[in-house]
Amino acid sequence: MATWQFPTVFSGWVESLGQELDKRLRPTLNEICLGVLFAHGRRTVSSWLRAVGVGPGFEDYYYFLGSLGRKCEWVAGRVLRIIQKHLPLPERLLFGLDDTPTKRYGPKVEGAGIHHNPTPGPADQKFLYGHVWVTLAWLFRHPRWGTVALPLLARLYVRAKNVWLLRFLYGWEFRTKLELAAELVEWLARWLNYLGKTLWVVADGAYAKRPFLERAAKARVTVVSRLRKDAALWSVPEPPTPGNRRRGRPRIYGSERIDLAKRAGQSRAWQTDEFLLYGKSVTTRYKTFLATYRPAGGLVRVVLARNDNGTWAAFFCTDPQASVAEILEAIADRAAIEQVFHDVKEVHGAGQQQVRNVWANLAAWHAILWMHTLVEVWAWEQPQSRLCDRSDSPWDDPRRRPSHADRCKALRRACLEDEFRRCGTRRIDVQKILALAQRLAKRAA
Repeated sequence: MATWQFPTVFSGWVESLGQELDKRLRPTLNEICLGVLFAHGRRTVSSWLRAVGVGPGFEDYYYFLGSLGRKCEWVAGRVLRIIQKHLPLPERLLFGLDDTPTKRYGPKVEGAGIHHNPTPGPADQKFLYGHVWVTLAWLFRHPRWGTVALPLLARLYVRAKNVWLLRFLYGWEFRTKLELAAELVEWLARWLNYLGKTLWVVADGAYAKRPFLERAAKARVTVVSRLRKDAALWSVPEPPTPGNRRRGRPRIYGSERIDLAKRAGQSRAWQTDEFLLYGKSVTTRYKTFLATYRPAGGLVRVVLARNDNGTWAAFFCTDPQASVAEILEAIADRAAIEQVFHDVKEVHGAGQQQVRNVWANLAAWHAILWMHTLVEVWAWEQPQSRLCDRSDSPWDDPRRRPSHADRCKALRRACLEDEFRRCGTRRIDVQKILALAQRLAKRAA
């Protein structure tokens, strides 16, 4: 049994996630989530178990991770429902999509391989050994803290040369990152299309390709992404008139090639306006026009944005009726998912769990993602004074928004406060007080 307990509301959320699991396994999920929150040092699964006082029978928890890894889609659906119930939903729902690696060590780690390292660091390590996760997150605008990303579901990308063992053991099939991203978007549409709201997905330029864009369009999801400066854009075809109408279907693509570099170099048609980017109002020069793009299957809205240093970048949206503000703000909000990757690795130690089974690795990554989301939802309406106290850091800005680590600490304090309340009943139980003191001393040490 876990030595700590979540606050009542948070405990109800974790219990609702467990409804997708076997009845006998539901208490185990609560203990795993507590371990993710209270573990310290190197965040292995064994450190999770030590944090909640698991002794004999620890093997069952490793088997549980294998079962949880096969149920990730259904549990993630429960996370969606919690977000819908507790956060205000805008008319346009924005989601972020990106991939990130987690370093692994040791032999026989299923699904691991050599991948490109996006953050080589001072050592200039161009490659790393580990897992790559294509991750979907819900992007929300907090009234005080700016854009917050709530991760929902991920897919494990396994290189074609490394998939043979998983195919033999589990029937795992090779899929590209574009195919994995398309699966996530289709999953999202199945769960949320009934709301009747517009679904937008903002992704990196690496996902602006036909295999992903076609499936997103079939799922009725609008995609916003970056364009290559040499992207093959074409003009908008002229609509047929009664006098010159030809047999067959109307043209989809125009006959004139659009050169983005020439468009950006022309001094005319540039406009200036203010947009809310990265949490502050920014004056931006932009140029927008309609074009046809074969990977997107037809008409798109293109936006060219020029920086203060004279450089420019091109973005597109598969909804031609979208405004420039919606496109640029969506591109800026995508940075929140990068912050999530930083937090789950630095705060929760994602990738350090030291499990080798592929399903256990899936469960460990998702358990951290879901805890990140639940902590953010719990802290959504909490006053800043409860989430962080910067009085002991006079060099710090007291108005700076609480970090995810601050919110995790606030949740731990809430758990401890509940423990003290249970000990402070009318009848003083010395044994309970001693047991709590021992647990606190063990955690402090």
